[in-house]
Amino acid sequence: MAKNSGAVSVNRKAYHDYQIQETIEAGIVLQGSEIKSIRGGRVSLREAYARPEKDELWLCNAHIASYDPAGRNTHDPTRSRKLLLHRGEIDDLAGKVMQKGLTIVPLKLYIRHGVAKVELGVARGKKVYDKRETIARRHADREMERAMKRRRR
Repeated sequence: MAKNSGAVSVNRKAYHDYQIQETIEAGIVLQGSEIKSIRGGRVSLREAYARPEKDELWLCNAHIASYDPAGRNTHDPTRSRKLLLHRGEIDDLAGKVMQKGLTIVPLKLYIRHGVAKVELGVARGKKVYDKRETIARRHADREMERAMKRRRR
């Protein structure tokens, strides 16, 4: 396996449902069977979020599929996992979560130098009309690109 692997899992839904204001990289505390499942790409961040609790940051609802060769000694797929950050970063993120409407969502899970990392985003939820506007803008950009492509021919 290459030293700098690409993203194992990307949370595309987060970019649709939230306006990402800031991103930060964090390590994850994992069990042996969890890292093997991550290396196999059996991860879903779709419903996941991070929450501060007692001066720590926890990743909740991230689904890491059980590793079959581990037999009965496997892990709980949706257990909460501790995130590894510096104290100042945790305090900063906890302060932002206390503000109205902000949440911490995982954007990407990847392996860097053999260690699993998660990219977290401090996000504000989009309203329905914001989502429609984003879709309309994307559609207009595609149409413009198609017209430019036809014109070049």
